Amino acid sequence: MKTIAIVGAGPGLGLSLAKKFGENGFRVAAISRNPEKLSMIISELKELNIEAQSYVADVTNLAALKLTIQAVKKDFGSIDVLEFSPYAGWDKFTNVLETTPESVLEQVNSYVLPAVLLVNEVLPDMINNRSGAILFTTGLSAMFPLPFVGNGGIVMSGIRNYATNLHNELKEKGIFVGHLSIGTLIQAGTAGDPDVIADTWYDLYEKKDRFEEIFPPGFDPTKIPNP
Repeated sequence: MKTIAIVGAGPGLGLSLAKKFGENGFRVAAISRNPEKLSMIISELKELNIEAQSYVADVTNLAALKLTIQAVKKDFGSIDVLEFSPYAGWDKFTNVLETTPESVLEQVNSYVLPAVLLVNEVLPDMINNRSGAILFTTGLSAMFPLPFVGNGGIVMSGIRNYATNLHNELKEKGIFVGHLSIGTLIQAGTAGDPDVIADTWYDLYEKKDRFEEIFPPGFDPTKIPNP
């Protein structure tokens, strides 16, 4: 069986991804700093007979995160898919006119550095096996300048740049690197239903015929309201 490690797993998209990949034969390693949310995720997955295990880790603590991903590899034998989607909260974003070095550094510590560390941890095995996938989930500021998420846009666009370079370097080595940019609130029963997003991610992973997508499909960035 293959294993997916979901970093930043929560009861929304993280759970939906776990269910989608689990239904397709994957074991799930759910990684988050919130043990209560992890407990809920594992309980629901077990009800669906999906093999899963939780790991408590704060992505901003790189030493602890490294030990966590090594524990996942030890417990499951391998990580076939790494999905990266930590979310620190809307209150962590700053308008571009209020963005400071400190607010940017907070985003770098929450996204860029853990992303690079995790890739460094899983990539050697994937290259050796000539298989695997690394999936980056970001917000729309990775694709379009949005002044109300000034610090986030700097970092999300950086993640997209990193993912693009990885994709170009690894596509001939049997490793898929993908990027999904989400331009809507993630909430069940809405245009941002996490189950639908998970379906989109799995389709992208399974077909491997394109590097990235924007969700929802056909999204018009000119219609984004400024909060």
